[in-house]
Amino acid sequence: MATKRGRLRWSVVTWAFVISAVSYLDRNNISIAGSSIKEAFALSDRQLGLVFSAFALGYALSQPFAGRIADRFGAYRCVAAAIVWWGVFTALTAMLPPGLPFALTLLILVRLLLGVGEAVIFPATNRLVSSWIPPSERGFANGFIFAGVGIGGGIAPPMVTAIVVNFGWQWAFYASAIIGLLVGVAWLAAVRDTPAEHPSITPQELAYIEARVAPRSQGGASTSWRTVIKDRQVLLLTTSYFCFGYVAYIFFSWFFIYLSKVRGLDLKSSALLATLPFLAMTIFSTLGGSVSDRVAARHGDRVGRCLIAAAAMILASLFVVIATAVSSAQLASIVLAGGAGSLYFAQSAYWTLSANIGGRSSGVLSGVMNMGAQIGGVVTASTMPIVAEAFGWTASFLVAGGIALIGGLLWLLIDPQHSLAEAEG
Repeated sequence: MATKRGRLRWSVVTWAFVISAVSYLDRNNISIAGSSIKEAFALSDRQLGLVFSAFALGYALSQPFAGRIADRFGAYRCVAAAIVWWGVFTALTAMLPPGLPFALTLLILVRLLLGVGEAVIFPATNRLVSSWIPPSERGFANGFIFAGVGIGGGIAPPMVTAIVVNFGWQWAFYASAIIGLLVGVAWLAAVRDTPAEHPSITPQELAYIEARVAPRSQGGASTSWRTVIKDRQVLLLTTSYFCFGYVAYIFFSWFFIYLSKVRGLDLKSSALLATLPFLAMTIFSTLGGSVSDRVAARHGDRVGRCLIAAAAMILASLFVVIATAVSSAQLASIVLAGGAGSLYFAQSAYWTLSANIGGRSSGVLSGVMNMGAQIGGVVTASTMPIVAEAFGWTASFLVAGGIALIGGLLWLLIDPQHSLAEAEG
């Protein structure tokens, strides 16, 4: 049956997965090269934390507007433009001479603008999922797309370490920019905004998609800002995703430095162990989406989306707390990888419900929701070294565990049947 109705929608989802992977390679390279940049620019840990936060701040504040732009202009053009933008600013990161006056300020500005450019990626791909993928398949689709986060984050430590050791830290950024631009060319050839626009769609697959994707997901006026911002379900999703983002950004900012500086591992050992959380993200993001779809089909979205996400977040909290009691650096890395995997088991539920609840406004809703996660990232990147200096790194991870627990409990309050369009009506 799958062969008869076609699989082009999964080709589109696969390219969204690739874009996801490249975007996280681009944003994660600075955490791997962080020690070299810190030395080159003579930065303290707090100043390096500001550099990490700059990307997350630009990314976070741009999310709602990026979502609205994706709803207005479509994922196809928005993602292509974003790839060119982030390629330029990734390269500029490497081109800044450390000896310039106000070099730190310029570095922060470049990273801020890189965050602005990347902001459209996930609201746009969620808009794509809303138009291409029937609701019964969205858990797996979103889980697979966000598995790209694990792939991109997992490739970064060994690749960036090898480039830094052999060619210098600047070439880590040049390589990321080149990879992004090549993928952008492929995106333009392989993807379209809607199934009806794609020249390779079969009549059978087009009929299959259009029979299952609600018309409100494929066009029409977007929901007003007032409705989105005041909606209780949007607030709950956004707050829970803030908790998700706070924990996730540990792995994208301080985890590699934590292994090398706090746990005392050498550069090569740190690079190897730093891939474990991203490998777990890759596996469990896809697995979580698939399980969520199956359980939702049998027991409804309340169980398949909300309760599974709640359990996964609570389990992630336990892993993060347990890791603080482990003395071995290698075992602590494995336990924290379990936390990352549990966290990403819940990932698809956020994006599936934002597509289902948002409908034709899925871009802006997911943008607002993702802003919450990125604000969590800003807080993590900038405050984790401050908490560590004052109370120790154990305290930093205990705080993260508590925040993950809150994010899980909030899922128990979310209504998966809510609709923004009906709320506005």
